[in-house]
Amino acid sequence: MNYKLLTPGPLTTTDTVKKEMMFDHCTWDDGYKKITLNIRSGLLKLAHANEDDYTVILMQGSGTFGVESVLTSTVGLEDKLLIVANGAYGERMEDIAKHAGLSYVIYHQDYDKVPDAEEIGRILDQDMSITHVSMVHSETTSGILNNIGEVTRVVKQKNRTMIIDAMSSFAGVDIKVQDLGIDFLISSANKCIQGVPGFSFIIARKNALMKTKGQARSLSLDLYDQWETMDKDGKWRFTSPTHTVLAFAKAMEELEQEGGIAARSKRYYDNNREIIRRFKEMGLETYIKEEQQGPIITTFLFPENADFTFEEMYDYIKKRGYAIYPGKVTEAATFRIGNIGEIYKEDVDALCDIMKEFLEDKKNG
Repeated sequence: MNYKLLTPGPLTTTDTVKKEMMFDHCTWDDGYKKITLNIRSGLLKLAHANEDDYTVILMQGSGTFGVESVLTSTVGLEDKLLIVANGAYGERMEDIAKHAGLSYVIYHQDYDKVPDAEEIGRILDQDMSITHVSMVHSETTSGILNNIGEVTRVVKQKNRTMIIDAMSSFAGVDIKVQDLGIDFLISSANKCIQGVPGFSFIIARKNALMKTKGQARSLSLDLYDQWETMDKDGKWRFTSPTHTVLAFAKAMEELEQEGGIAARSKRYYDNNREIIRRFKEMGLETYIKEEQQGPIITTFLFPENADFTFEEMYDYIKKRGYAIYPGKVTEAATFRIGNIGEIYKEDVDALCDIMKEFLEDKKNG
């Protein structure tokens, strides 16, 4: 059964991106290493960062591998991490910290609220041993888009290292990494650049990266060693996901052809707002307020007293060509609709029509 993915990634990709994976490339080949170098320089441009101050490291594995690589490589034995969490992915950072034995504290915010930059500033003033701060930009638990600009400004005023998980937002939301002063930003191949799963990437301030040499808690996730090898000629330290890399290079070309981040971000925002508008007409309310809503994924409250399950709704929609997402909010019954990837107005219209038919069928028995 063919269907499109209405998820926050992996997502529906173009046929041309998929076709790039039909070729088996050699990791030692100079042409392949050049592709890696081109990807790295292209990502710096998307981040509005210059090569004098910033660099890019590609890391095998999913986005969580990238987050774990950064946290376990940058937070040294004498350092302490403040984790800012208002969803499952912020809380996953705490899980990483626990497993790695990092010294950390966590600032919890409600899932439907953005973290308070002033409160973060107070925490940093009260605990001078905190050296690093990490937070998620687009928290796909709720669909909320956190204000990384305000938080980063406070963190940098306090002379701490700023780590941003921009997994599902980078290239779908324009982020001026250098202007904001972000030290490490992490994202993934299978998100808004619209590639396929297989590696994450880290945009790193060089002077912050240099401080991590020799302090990683993992061999394979050692951020500095990965950069040192890759920066010479584009070679990965260990076996790279060659098919994913080729697909990603093509996806970056297609992002530029679409009109860059500005055009893609507009498409995502338009998709998102139209889904919200149409669903509200059907009586389906969002979990968070519209002013906090990001363009990547929307969390909807499951209808009260519904005489159907999420599984029934999911199967009905999937049979008609789309796969949606279950909820991940613990205190409320929800489901989620993603709208990134090769999703356009006609897909949004089709989804909304299918949902309307489903609800009417259930209402009429």
